[in-house]
Order: sequence, then structure tokens, then C-alpha cells
Amino acid sequence: MARGINKTAIFVLKLLVSAASLYLVFSKIDIGGVIVMLREIGVFYFLAASAMYIFSQFVSAWRWKLILPDRFGIGKLFSLYMIGAFFSAFLPGVVGGDVVKAYYLNKDTKKVGLSIASVFMDRYLGYVSLMTTGIVAFPFAVRYFHGSVYKWLMPGIFASFIGGSVLFFGLRIGRRFRTVADFYDYFAKLRKRKDLITKALLLSFVVQFLNIGMVMLFATVIGQHIPLLVLFVFLPIIVSITTIPISISGVGVREGAFVVLLGLIGVRPEIAASLSLSWFFSTFVGSSPGLIAYMFYGPDKRPDSLTSV
Repeated sequence: MARGINKTAIFVLKLLVSAASLYLVFSKIDIGGVIVMLREIGVFYFLAASAMYIFSQFVSAWRWKLILPDRFGIGKLFSLYMIGAFFSAFLPGVVGGDVVKAYYLNKDTKKVGLSIASVFMDRYLGYVSLMTTGIVAFPFAVRYFHGSVYKWLMPGIFASFIGGSVLFFGLRIGRRFRTVADFYDYFAKLRKRKDLITKALLLSFVVQFLNIGMVMLFATVIGQHIPLLVLFVFLPIIVSITTIPISISGVGVREGAFVVLLGLIGVRPEIAASLSLSWFFSTFVGSSPGLIAYMFYGPDKRPDSLTSV
């Protein structure tokens, strides 16, 4: 009972953060202007961006396959990725997409350690490419910050990521937990396969470029020029901020970050908010096919208990 109350309280707090963030953003911009820009984008470009998102999920599933035993086919892993995306988009705060993927994988492997470790490693490699993209582009894009204090965000986030990686992998701070200990065994075997890790990282960069491409597509359609170097730095910052579990799927926080960061290069708040919402809506629509994959698993295979996890 207490656990359920705590989960409800956390969900309500996240909902309040999202609501407050959206209020702060939209209280200072012309909502009518945002609606006009979203209409200008049109259904075709929204669907095109959604298709790019689905393709990025396929590439991510391919990356996941590389770090799993050979018996897992790309079709199955892509289905699990889409199911995870569906849960993250349509049931935010109830159960995370990574939890869903680990659950289904464990149904096949019967190895909790392997399931959790592979999902974690897949996500970690994604963040490695995200952080690398941001920090490599930062020296070339620092001028766009115009001396703002926000210029320290990318170096700060990168340093935190490196520090966390050293603590977790180098000092093995989680080894006293059995599941995490299994992960260290998994990682010890995986790091010997540098060829697989290299391929997985290359696929991770493809995913990052697809995300950047989605935002560039929307910016081009509404006639807003945004230097590519800016997105190489700004998007890793925005993604990092929105993954902090203080809101519902980053709603509100994402829009605020777009407005603040793109405002540094003179982008109007209405345009920044429109780009953020377009990106969010396109991923939301792109996640919907996950429902079809979920239904194919049948009632006897669905994780009905996940909502209570």
C-alpha cells in the first residue's frame, strides 16, 4: 500500500512540474502563433518525421542485437523496442520503456542479469554517442552562447557523465547487488568484443543524427535557419535535461529548454516552442505502432503486472 502511495505521489509531483513548466513557457509566448506554425508544418512532414523516428528505433534495435546472443532476431528486438517506445509515450510515469524491454527479454532468456545488463548497456551506448556529439561540437559552437552562463551546461553534463561512468564501471560501486554484479560479468565479456562495441557506437551516432534531422526538418519547413553545429550541442543538453525524472516524459521541461537555448541565437520563443512540440508529437505518433506489436504478444504473454512494478 505504501509503495503504491509513494508511486502516486511521485507521479503527481512530476505532473505538477510539467504543468508548471508549460505554464511558464506559454504564459510568455503567443500560443496562437505556435498553433499557426504547427499547422504550417502539416501532416506530411509530421508523418515524415515519425517515419524517421521509427527508423531510429530500428537502428537502435540493431544496436541492441549486437550486444546480445545471436539467437535474438532483429524482428523480435525491433518489436520490443516499439513496445517500449509505446509504453514510454502513452503511459508516462506508469512504467518505463526500458523496464518493458527487460521484462520481455527476460521471458525468453530466463536470465534477469543478462536482460537488465543488455538494456542498460544499449542505453549507455546511446548516451556515449550523445555526449560525444555534444562535446566534440562544443568548441566549434561555443560562440553561439554569446558568453551566456549556459555555455557551461555541455561541459558540465559531459563531466558528470564521465564521472558517473568511472564510478560505475571503474570502481564497480554496484557490485554488492546481485543483479548489478551479473551486469559486471556481462560487461567483462562484452568489452573483449571491441568490434561489436565499435559497430554499436556507430549505430548510436546514426540514431543521434536522425534525431537532429527531425528537428532540422521542422525548422526548414517553417523557414527557420538553425546552424547544424548549434543542434549538435543544444540537443544533447536538452535530451540530458529531459531525461532527469522530474517531469512527465520531459513535457514542459523540454519546451523550456528549447526556448532558452534557441533564444541564445535569436530564435523567437514561438518558433522554439513549435520545434519542441513538433519533435515531441512526431515521436509520440511514431511510438503508436508499438501498440500493434504489444497486441500480437497475446494476453498470456503481456506484462499485465508491469503497471504495479
